[in-house]
Amino acid sequence: MKEIKIGILGFGTVGAGVVEGFQKNGALMAERTGITPVVAKIADLDITTDRGITVPEGVLTTDAMSVITDPSIDLVVELVGGTSVARQFTLEALKQGKPVITANKALLADHGEEIYKTARDNNTGIYYEAAVGGGIPILRAQRAGLIGNQIESIYGILNGTCNYILTRMEREGLPFDEILADAQALGYAETPPDLDIDGIDTAHKAVVLASMAYGAPVPMDACPTKGVRGLSASEIVNADELGYRVKLLAIIKDNAGEVELSVEPAMVPKSHMIASVSDSFNAVFVKGDIVDDTMYYGRGAGRLPTGSAVIGDIMEAASDKLVGKGAPVSVTMMLQKDALNYCSADNIEKRCYVRLCLEDKPGAMAQVMTIFGKHNISIASVVQKELHESGCAPVVILTQTAKESEFVAAMDEIAALDVSCMEPIRMRLEDFE
Repeated sequence: MKEIKIGILGFGTVGAGVVEGFQKNGALMAERTGITPVVAKIADLDITTDRGITVPEGVLTTDAMSVITDPSIDLVVELVGGTSVARQFTLEALKQGKPVITANKALLADHGEEIYKTARDNNTGIYYEAAVGGGIPILRAQRAGLIGNQIESIYGILNGTCNYILTRMEREGLPFDEILADAQALGYAETPPDLDIDGIDTAHKAVVLASMAYGAPVPMDACPTKGVRGLSASEIVNADELGYRVKLLAIIKDNAGEVELSVEPAMVPKSHMIASVSDSFNAVFVKGDIVDDTMYYGRGAGRLPTGSAVIGDIMEAASDKLVGKGAPVSVTMMLQKDALNYCSADNIEKRCYVRLCLEDKPGAMAQVMTIFGKHNISIASVVQKELHESGCAPVVILTQTAKESEFVAAMDEIAALDVSCMEPIRMRLEDFE
């Protein structure tokens, strides 16, 4: 039986989950792999707070760099979070030839290219399964089970907070702000919740998925991002009546050699598998040119689900190190190409849901339809809701496929009409075709 000594940086929720997992199933892992994992050092600025688990005396320290430079430590687990100190620790460990395991999607999204190249140049690895989808082994599926596929598209529900909010809005008819407050009270959403509800957390994960799918680090500015902040209950109700459900989606596609990438709220058909993903669960729907459609589902966050993904990476990294593998697939897949070609956001083609509020005057709809026609937007259906006491009529329009630039121009013109009572509301319709 071979022993591997592990140094953990960060003893928060996930760090404690990793240690708990080893304490619970370390012997099982040793039986299965022939490798005995030993948590030899844990660094955190706070080493007095009770995490609900006990570690041997001498394991805890406040000096992270002493863990990284300790020659007895075989691999380093970065769970500090953020992108400054975490970057420093990660690069130092890699330069010493020590594999690094991380759950830090922001670090990889902002500094991925530097980190992957440092790992490659020092003949070691960076492992990051827990950075996307918590306990869902989606990255492992990409680099192992789907290694023989060209990835045609990926659709992801990657933020449990947003999915929880959207699920409750549909089930209970409550407003966004009320459910957000509940989510914060339950610990699903941070305070402030900006990274979650503005789509930034999802975008971090999307660029990591896209990087692995298409073979080069993807910058954050290649991913147009819109969250669910302030989403109206009207859109939830209208989606339900039309046979759709609102989800915050990461959308990744190969469009004739150009990568289409975005994060945005979208209406998805209730009949599609991804529409059934509710509460704080995550899911990733992947289409490969050989395998066709596959879906991966599970807990996207939390102490033990994320800890499980980190443990899986630790055992893989330990095995790679013991056989002298060098830079693993998790590095080489990210550095196949120097750069990718991206589909301009203006040229992305999509269908849309549009909600207008128009004065009840003759010719109002005709003006709207003229603008849609001017911008090459064909209409699939129009539903006029009951007239408000204000004298304005809500109108719900589903369009055919058109370019984003045409939608933007059309919405600007409609908003400027004298008969328009409010800013148009627009949301992507994703039929997965």
